[in-house]
Amino acid sequence: MNWFLRGLRRGVKTESKPTNTPLWASSLKVEGNFQGCPTNAIEDGWNSGKCIFCRRCYPSLKPTGDHRMASARGNPTFRRSFYLYPLDVGTCGGCNSELKLISSPQYDMTRFGIFFTNSPRNADGIVIMGVLTEGMREVLKETLDAVPSPKVLILLGACAISGGIIGEGVKVEADVIVPGCPPSPNTILDALIKAKGGKGW
Repeated sequence: MNWFLRGLRRGVKTESKPTNTPLWASSLKVEGNFQGCPTNAIEDGWNSGKCIFCRRCYPSLKPTGDHRMASARGNPTFRRSFYLYPLDVGTCGGCNSELKLISSPQYDMTRFGIFFTNSPRNADGIVIMGVLTEGMREVLKETLDAVPSPKVLILLGACAISGGIIGEGVKVEADVIVPGCPPSPNTILDALIKAKGGKGW
């Protein structure tokens, strides 16, 4: 029996709209003062790009359940199809796992015209994950040079955006910033749809 029929039998279906976003993978609402954030994500309000969702700030900050945390400059050039090349420059593996989930039948990124490719030369966008390690600087540069223009640069997760608590963020002019540690598949899909010039998910 193929995966499709097995999924129907078990009640697994493609989500028509986002559901089940984990609370601690959603935006946070400030309801008090908090000192001692390990990444300084709480200074003048809440900085989602620095937040690792360690929960130390609870109950001063509370999750809202809203997965739409990403910022994206839409590019209608990719409205029909959008090919992504994932690049791990030093992750723990969390962002990789969540990114891979958007290709599962539950989320099915292909219905939105989003696909993965095995070569940066065939990609429209690069998904950069992890803290920038010394050994990956040249690889990052070569990969960015290999992607044809126009290209979309996507920073996925707190480590790539700000370095998290363990390193240095990736210093590139990003078109899409997807916060989270790691971001949920709902947040990732919402950002990618916006990057294509859509309204999000």
